[in-house]
Amino acid sequence: MSQAKSFDISREVVWEAYKRVKANRGTYGVDKESIQDFEMKLKDNLYSVWNRMSSGSYFPPAVRRVEIPKASGGKRPLGIPTVRDRIAQMIVKMYLEPKLEPYFHEDSYGYRPRKSAIEALGVTRERCWRYDWVVDLDIIGFFDNLNHELLMRAVRKHTDCKWIVLYIERWLKASVQLEDGKLEVREKGTPQGGVISPLLANLFLHYALEKWMKRSYPGIKYERYADDAVYHCRSEQEAKTLKMAIGKRLVECGLELHPKKTKIVYCKDDRRRRSYPNEKFNFLGYTFRPRGAVDRSGKLFVGFNPAVSNEAAKAMRQTMRKWKMHRRADKELQDLSRVCNPVIRGWVNYYGKYYKTGLYPTFHHLNRILIRWAMRKYKRFKNHQRRAGYWLGEIAEQNPQLFAHWQMGVKPVRARR
Repeated sequence: MSQAKSFDISREVVWEAYKRVKANRGTYGVDKESIQDFEMKLKDNLYSVWNRMSSGSYFPPAVRRVEIPKASGGKRPLGIPTVRDRIAQMIVKMYLEPKLEPYFHEDSYGYRPRKSAIEALGVTRERCWRYDWVVDLDIIGFFDNLNHELLMRAVRKHTDCKWIVLYIERWLKASVQLEDGKLEVREKGTPQGGVISPLLANLFLHYALEKWMKRSYPGIKYERYADDAVYHCRSEQEAKTLKMAIGKRLVECGLELHPKKTKIVYCKDDRRRRSYPNEKFNFLGYTFRPRGAVDRSGKLFVGFNPAVSNEAAKAMRQTMRKWKMHRRADKELQDLSRVCNPVIRGWVNYYGKYYKTGLYPTFHHLNRILIRWAMRKYKRFKNHQRRAGYWLGEIAEQNPQLFAHWQMGVKPVRARR
C-alpha cells in the first residue's frame, strides 16, 4: 500500500464501479451533475473519488429525496445519491458483497447475483401448491426505519476493513435534501435508491429474520425479495402463530408489521374447498389466487396460480398513456414500434412468464391506442374505427414482428370492412 494513502483501494475497482453505475443510468443528485457532466472530466473526477476514498477524506453529500407513485397507490420516497457517491458506494459494494453472499439464505432473492424475481415467483408458486396457507408479510417503511446500531453490528461481524466500516457509517448518517431544499438529519434508515442500500437491507434481514427463522421455525419455507416476503404454513393455526412471532421479532429489531397489509391467505384450489376471507396475495407484481387452468390431458381445473397484478397492469397502461401516441400522427408505425418495443418486451419477459393470458387485456388496450393513432394519421380512417382496426390487423398478420405483443398473439381483430 502506498505510504501516502490510509487505505488500499484499487484504481481498477474504481473504474469498474464507474462502468456499472453508468450502465445502471439514474438521474442526478443534489449537485445536479449527470453522468454526461461527470464524463466531461472523467479521468480527473475518477481520480478525485479514488484519492479521497483512499485517504479517508471522502464525505458523502446529502441524498436528494424524490417521491414516485406506487403501483398500489400513494407514493414511495427514493433517495438519489450524486453520481460520485453512487460510484463510491459501488466500490464498497464490490468489496463487501463477495464477503456476505456465502452467508445469505438460499431463499433470499432480492438484488443478489444469480438470483431473480422470476426465480422467487416460481418457487412461491410451487410451494403454494404444497402448502395450504401463506403469511403475506408487509413491513412499515422498512428502508426508512433500519436501526443503524444493529446494522453496523452486522457489518462489523463480516468485515474488519476499516474503510468499508467508515464509509458505511458515513452513508447512514448522511442527511437528506427534501424537495423544498431543506436538509433533514437521518438517525435511522438507509435511502431506497442508494447503491449500497439493498446489500445492507439484505444483511439486516439476514439477522433479523433468516437466522431467527432457522432457530425458531426451521421447518417453515419462505421466499424473501428485499422487504417483501411470503411464508408457507401447513395450517391456519401455524400461520397465526408465525405471524404473531414475526411481529414480535421485528419490534425487537426496531421494525413493525403493517397491521392491514400483513395477512394470512388460504391457497384455495380444487383440492381446498373451504372459504376464507383472504384467498389471494400480491408478490413482486403478480397476484396469486385461484385461477382456471388446463391439465396435460385437457381437463379444466382450478389452481392457485400467479398472474400479472391489477396494480402492475394499471402501471403499464399509465406508461402507454405517457407515450402520447395520439400526438404522433407525424410518425410511421415503425417509429412507434421502435419507441415501444423495448418496454413491451420487458413486460412480456417478466409478466408473461406465468399465466401470460393475464396480460392480454392490457395489450388489447395498446391495440386500441394504435387504432386511434391510425384514425388520426390517415384521413380515410377518420371516424372509421372498424376500418382502422382491420387495416392494423392486416399488418399484424403480415408482420407480427413489428410489435412484441403481436408476437405473443395479441393482435388487432380483423373485422369485416
